[in-house]
Amino acid sequence: MRKALQNQMSGERRYRIIGVDDEEGILDSLTVLFDNSEYEFYGAQDPVEAIELVKKEHFDLMLLDFMMTPLHGDEVVEEIRKFNKELYILLLTGHKDMAPPLETIKRLDIQGYCEKSDKFDQLQLLVESGIKSVKQMERINDKLSESNDKLEKAYLEMVETLRFAVEAKDTYTRGHSDRVSEYSVLIGQKLGLTEDQIKTLRIGGLFHDIGKIGIPDSILLKPSKLSDDEYSQIKNHPAIGAHILGSADIFKDIIPIVKHHHEKYDGTGYPGMLKGEEIPYLARIAAVADTFDAMTSRRSYRGPIDIEHVKDEIKRCEGTQFDPQVAEAFLEILNNNYEKIQEVQNKYVSE
Repeated sequence: MRKALQNQMSGERRYRIIGVDDEEGILDSLTVLFDNSEYEFYGAQDPVEAIELVKKEHFDLMLLDFMMTPLHGDEVVEEIRKFNKELYILLLTGHKDMAPPLETIKRLDIQGYCEKSDKFDQLQLLVESGIKSVKQMERINDKLSESNDKLEKAYLEMVETLRFAVEAKDTYTRGHSDRVSEYSVLIGQKLGLTEDQIKTLRIGGLFHDIGKIGIPDSILLKPSKLSDDEYSQIKNHPAIGAHILGSADIFKDIIPIVKHHHEKYDGTGYPGMLKGEEIPYLARIAAVADTFDAMTSRRSYRGPIDIEHVKDEIKRCEGTQFDPQVAEAFLEILNNNYEKIQEVQNKYVSE
């Protein structure tokens, strides 16, 4: 592996080019060509090593010899396209008759090819054109990312408005979703989940009861025991919530939480009567957090249940209502880090 050394250019970032050719003389020529240019050039003689380097580092453009050992250029591209669809690739050939068929170039998304020669004018023009394309795609992607961020913010604000509408009707729900969200995050962190999973738990917890917007106030706010018919309507709220969120792609990851947080590990829950690992993992976490908050919150017909009794109940329901692993993780938090639970309860005091 060899690297051309250049002076740092001011302004835009320096675009990185990797040249792959098993002829040392070609790489030496390319190194000289790009020396003191606006580009940062790396050269590799071994095509297998080059594939691994592209996996580990970012390059904007590749100059790739077609006839190499142990892999031909098209085989190198085939491997790279398995994990990198964006790299701009120019194929170098000893003669135009040695270039791969047009069908292969299209299939592998090779942007172009250039014959090797003592003069590099054509190659320089192709490289400059390629980098311009890379810059243009960057600008397009930046605009798309900005638009997606704005769209996501608008959707979140819309659903947040619905959530507040539910909480305005039901004093129990006020603060409940926030607590379920934070309890779920604590459990997820205890289980060593990824940052993306933690984010999904946080948002899923906030919106898990959004479907209650579709439940009549006469049922949602009824202080006495619900009839079987009324309870059946209450049980519709997970499916209603999933339907509300289903039209926006940004909510696809939290829909399993919204739809399945009332499933039970033994298969007796709702709406799907899913059992064990059929229940989405994050929904199993939210189910424990949701039940815990229901037991420890003040209701119209009772005060909060004593924490020791709550722990006994969670333990008793391992393997029936709750995923045993999730329940044990939460019990460890309750037994060893209860101050974190109290912080959440003090932050979102139930009314």
